[in-house]
Amino acid sequence: MISQLQKARSAYQPKVPAAIEGATKLAEGKATQSVADQEDIKKLFPNTYGMPIVTFEKATGETKAEAFNVGIILSGGQAPGGHNVISGIFDGIKKLNKDSKLYGFLGGPSGLVDHKYIELTSDIIDEYRNTGGFDIIGSGRTKLEEVEQFDKGLEICKKLNIKAVIIIGGDDSNTNACVLAEYYLAKKSGVQVIGCPKTIDGDLKNEMIETSFGFDTATKVYSEVIGNIERDANSAKKYWHFIKLMGRSASHVTLECALQTQPNVTLIGEEVEAKNQSLDDVVTYIAEAVAARAAKGLNFGTVLVPEGLIEFIPAIKKLIAELNDMLAANQAEFDTIADDKKIAYVASKLSPANAAIFNSLPVGVSRQLALERDPHGNVQVSLIETEQLLADMTAKKLAEWKKEGKFVGKFATQHHFFGYEGRCAAPSNFDADYCYSLGRVAALLIASGKTGYMSSVRNTTKPAAEWLAGGIPITAMMNMEKRNGKMKPVIQKALVKLDGGPFKFFASKRAEWAIETAFVYPGPIQYFGPTEVCDQPTKTLVLEH
Repeated sequence: MISQLQKARSAYQPKVPAAIEGATKLAEGKATQSVADQEDIKKLFPNTYGMPIVTFEKATGETKAEAFNVGIILSGGQAPGGHNVISGIFDGIKKLNKDSKLYGFLGGPSGLVDHKYIELTSDIIDEYRNTGGFDIIGSGRTKLEEVEQFDKGLEICKKLNIKAVIIIGGDDSNTNACVLAEYYLAKKSGVQVIGCPKTIDGDLKNEMIETSFGFDTATKVYSEVIGNIERDANSAKKYWHFIKLMGRSASHVTLECALQTQPNVTLIGEEVEAKNQSLDDVVTYIAEAVAARAAKGLNFGTVLVPEGLIEFIPAIKKLIAELNDMLAANQAEFDTIADDKKIAYVASKLSPANAAIFNSLPVGVSRQLALERDPHGNVQVSLIETEQLLADMTAKKLAEWKKEGKFVGKFATQHHFFGYEGRCAAPSNFDADYCYSLGRVAALLIASGKTGYMSSVRNTTKPAAEWLAGGIPITAMMNMEKRNGKMKPVIQKALVKLDGGPFKFFASKRAEWAIETAFVYPGPIQYFGPTEVCDQPTKTLVLEH
């Protein structure tokens, strides 16, 4: 069964840049270089380094191509709009030649390696247009790093006569795409690789990639629920709501939701780090806002917390860095230690300063820092209940202030984590248009013979017809970072810029929002109606441009 909304949405025809609606021609810009570590990146990617930025422009006549087959991979966590990228690719290759075929590798990158795939026909594609989720072919987190994997992928590409593989993913997945492109080019295999920028966290962006897809929809979903909670807080007038939001490595989601809903307290990890704040500094900041509102008889409010906050606190960041190195170096021995002895083992291996911080944390937090790791060897910060930790520490501080006569109110809390709720929502009109356009552009990049590029759609604060379509070499976004104790090439994450328009606007308003009840209730995403209600980009995008 499909819902009435899904039925209505299936008829929506995404808007695309005018430049790619008819015939196109390719314009090449200047050669590029990586954002940092140029010599290291160039050495690792001799065949795909330094390629120019490309743009598609309107041409006369018709753009056609020999029939070609394409394979697609959905990689990493879900983001709204993935199905529209795929439908854009499908329509794009069929427009170039009706005999072209699209294959979907099942379950993420492992589908390429294990030769699990389906042909995506118009019957399948039409079912998924303008829908959320990645369920058309499924996703996975297998990393493409080994030559054996690349060669297994090449086998199936040759068998299916696949001209290009498109990897739809975040910074790690697109780094894998670049490694694959380099290998296939070095082998003169004839298989191209193109990336598409996906992540609701919003940390895959730069001059050519203005926003990653899914960020618009996810932040609108979260903002709706935050607005509902704010209205409840303002109705019941008895709870402080601590709300943790997705965003491990950057606070873009939290900042955007703050701009949309105007909560009383918003923590931005990048600012905490820049100011060298301790956990106690953060708690004091929250407690001061609570006390100030209590003095006005307002014993309620909302606090937004980015998922990765704990990693931005400098002292804890240093601890995590040492933990990562120590565990990478001692993994074999660590695995033999009994579970109830692991915390003590970890503490014994740390420097005295970091051991002191590690031992001062609540047992639950130190356990999560030491034991819970993701496939990249990173701390699984989403499992650390930062919102609960901050609420408990704020309550403790306010109890001390009450004894000293510095706090006169009541402090009761509720805790929330909004994460998965936003990842598979039906895409907003913006994401439906943007993702479909990214797919169409990816098809054109393949037809133009490009490899090692990421599909790019810019000028996105303007109507879709005025968007600029093209591609950026993935190597241009790279730098070297330590992963699992080794230096590796990765796409540089985009953090919240403290001198950027979105943060500066937020900073100019937060003192007022802290004291006043200035809540905004955005309500649910609107798919039908006037442009000013349905087609607006995020406030982050508007303020950045």
